[in-house]
Amino acid sequence: MTQSLDLAIIGNANIAALIDARGEIVWACLPRMDGDPVACSLLRERKGEDDFGFFTVALADFSHSEQEYLANTPILVTRLYDRRGGAVEITDFAPRFRHHARLFAPMTLVRQLRPLAGSPRVRVLLRPASQYGAKRPALTYGSNHVRYVAENYVLRVTTDCSITALVDELEFVLQRPLAFLLGPDETLQGGVTETARRFHEETADYWRDWVRDLQIPFEWQDEIIRAALTLKLSAVDDTGALVAAVTTSIPEAAGSGRNWDYRYCWLRDAYFTINALNRLNATRTMERYLGYIINLAAGSEGALLQPVYRINGTAQMQEREVASLPGYRGMGPVRVGNQASLQVQNDVYGSAVLAATHVFFDRRLMRTGNDALFAHLEALGARAVAVWDQPDAGLWELRGAGRVHTFSSVMCWAACDRLAKIGARLGQAQRAAHWRALADRMHRGICERAWSEKRGSFVASFEGEGLDASLLLLAELGFVPAADARYRGTLAAVERELKKGDFVFRYTEPDDFGAPQNAFLVCSFWLVDALAATGRLEEARAMFQGLLDCRNRHGLLAEHVDPATREQWGNFPQTYSMVGLVNSATRLSIGWDQAF
Repeated sequence: MTQSLDLAIIGNANIAALIDARGEIVWACLPRMDGDPVACSLLRERKGEDDFGFFTVALADFSHSEQEYLANTPILVTRLYDRRGGAVEITDFAPRFRHHARLFAPMTLVRQLRPLAGSPRVRVLLRPASQYGAKRPALTYGSNHVRYVAENYVLRVTTDCSITALVDELEFVLQRPLAFLLGPDETLQGGVTETARRFHEETADYWRDWVRDLQIPFEWQDEIIRAALTLKLSAVDDTGALVAAVTTSIPEAAGSGRNWDYRYCWLRDAYFTINALNRLNATRTMERYLGYIINLAAGSEGALLQPVYRINGTAQMQEREVASLPGYRGMGPVRVGNQASLQVQNDVYGSAVLAATHVFFDRRLMRTGNDALFAHLEALGARAVAVWDQPDAGLWELRGAGRVHTFSSVMCWAACDRLAKIGARLGQAQRAAHWRALADRMHRGICERAWSEKRGSFVASFEGEGLDASLLLLAELGFVPAADARYRGTLAAVERELKKGDFVFRYTEPDDFGAPQNAFLVCSFWLVDALAATGRLEEARAMFQGLLDCRNRHGLLAEHVDPATREQWGNFPQTYSMVGLVNSATRLSIGWDQAF
C-alpha cells in the first residue's frame, strides 16, 4: 500500500503513534516522542515478508476498511472487512485517566481486537524495530507475554492471544476478543482483557471530560475539538514541551530534500500555540508549556537562547542522516536531530517574552509573574536590543547567508514592548519607561529600513525588496494596526506575489534547496486572519473553508500542501497548522448569542 498522510494519531501526552487506514501502526517512538521509532514503516515501505518496524492485523481476503475516532477522544476504531462476509474491529489508544488522585498516562499502547461478523482469519504481526530501523530486536516470551530485547530498550507486549500464534505469526480464526498492551517491560497486574476494557472506558471518560471543559465558538466545533485534541497529544506532560510534529523527514515536497526532524520544541511556536490554548481555555496544558518556556528563559546562559530544544529542555540535537531508512516513499534522506539548533534566529527573544507575558496578566494561572521572573525576561530583552538590527537565519531557518529579517526585528521590538507593559503591571514605572523608549526607537528603525516605497509595503529584510508571509503578522503582533495603510499595502503585496491559487507560500524566491514547490499551510491561515482583521470577512470565511477541505479524513493537517493536487506534505500532524486552524476558527465564528 502506497504511503500517505491519510493517518490518525493516538497518544496520551507522553507518547504518540500514527496509524494507517488498515490499522497498521506505522510510526511510534518510545519511550518518548523524540526517541527511537519502534514502528517506522512510514519511512520504509513494506515490500516483503521479512520487513519489520510495524504492528498490524492482517485480515485474510481483505476487501476494505472503515475508520473513525470515538467522538471527542483520540481513541481510534478501525474495521476490516473480508470478501467472505467476515469483519474485525481494532481499537487503538494510549491510556490516560486519573487514578488514586494522580494522572495515569503510562508509556503504553493498547490494541483491542474483536470479531464483528463471519469467521475472519487474521495474522497478528508485531515486529518492532530499533536503532532507526537498522535492527530487529531479539525475542523471548512467557505464558502471556512476549519481550522484545534491543540494545537501547526492552519492550513487552502482554496479551491473551495465543503466544504461539503471535510469535510464529500464524493465521487463525478470530473467535473472541483479544487485547494487546505494548509498553515497558513490567508485569501486568490483573487480566489482560479486563485491564484493556477498564483502560478504554476510563480513557474515553477522561478525554470527554477534557473536551467538555474547552471553550469553543459556535461554528466549526468538531474541527476545533479535533485540532485541540491533536495539540494536546503533541504536548509532553512530564516536561511541558510541545513538539512541532511527531515525525521526522516527511519531505515538504516530492523529491525536494527538504526533510527535517520536527520532534522538538521551537520557541517560535510558543506565542501562537499559547494563544490558541488560551482561546480554548486549555489552561493546564498552556501552564505546563509556559513552565517549559520560562525554565529555558530563566536558565539561559548570558541570555542566549537557541531556536529549538529537545523535549527535556536540553540544547544538544546534532543533525545526522540515517542510512537504515530510505524515507517516505523512498524520498530520503531521513534526518535525526536538527541543525536549526545551531542557527542564530533573533526572533527567539521576542517569542520567549511574548509567551511568558501571559503569567503576568492571566489570573487563572497558578504561577503568576513576579519581579524575579521579570528580571530574567529583562535579560532576554537586553539581548533583543543588541541583535534587533543584526543578520540571522530568520524564521524560515535559511541555511545560506544571513540577512536582517524584518520578522526577527519585529519580534525583538515585541520583547521590549511587552516588557514595558509588564513593568507597568508590576508598578516598576522606571523600568517600564526604559523599555518603552527602547521599543519606540526600534519601531522607528524598522519602519525606516523595512518599508519599501517602491512596493508600497513592508519587505522581508532590511533594505530588501522581497516578501515573505511573516509580514502578515505585523498587525497580529501589534506592530501596526490592521487599519494602517502600510499594513493594507503589505497585505495587498502578499496576495499579489505569494498567493498561488488558494494558498500562500512562505516566500517564492529560491533558497538553499531551490524555489519552494508547496505552500506552507499556516501562512494561509495567517492570510485568513489578515483578511478578517481588515474587514474582508466573507473572503476570509471562504478561504478558511477551503483550508478545512485540505484536512485528511480524520481532520488533521501536515505542514505543507501541494496547491495543484491538495495533497499534504511535510511532517505530520503539524502543530503550527492545527494552531492556525484554531486561531482562525475562533476569530471567524459567530458568537453563541448570534446563533439562535
